[in-house]
Amino acid sequence: QAQLTESGGGSVQAGGSLRLSCAASGNTARNYHIGWFRQGLGMEREMVAVFHAEGGMYTTDALKDRFTISRDNAKRTVFLQMNSLKPEDTGIYYCAAAPFSVPWPPSMSNFLFWGQGTQVTVSS
Repeated sequence: QAQLTESGGGSVQAGGSLRLSCAASGNTARNYHIGWFRQGLGMEREMVAVFHAEGGMYTTDALKDRFTISRDNAKRTVFLQMNSLKPEDTGIYYCAAAPFSVPWPPSMSNFLFWGQGTQVTVSS
């Protein structure tokens, strides 16, 4: 079973940046697609970006100008760099793992293992 731990959330003013980290246990990041999701208060959870187990990436069109997903060389941590943050980016950010075998890009239902989430608050 994959274990995922998010970090890097916090409070920032609009226009600022944050870098979130998702640390994956064992070989998770090598054998699973790792995705970032977010959920605002009263909102549905939505996909932000996904890093393919073999190195490709997908980012939601509405966020690709400001958010960048990446992975470290050891393939143990997946990052989400968030720039030009807006108040509407406020929410809990989760990382999750989808099996390598699912179609690309994976849908939210393909993600089997989830972290506990990290809070991001953007003030105006």
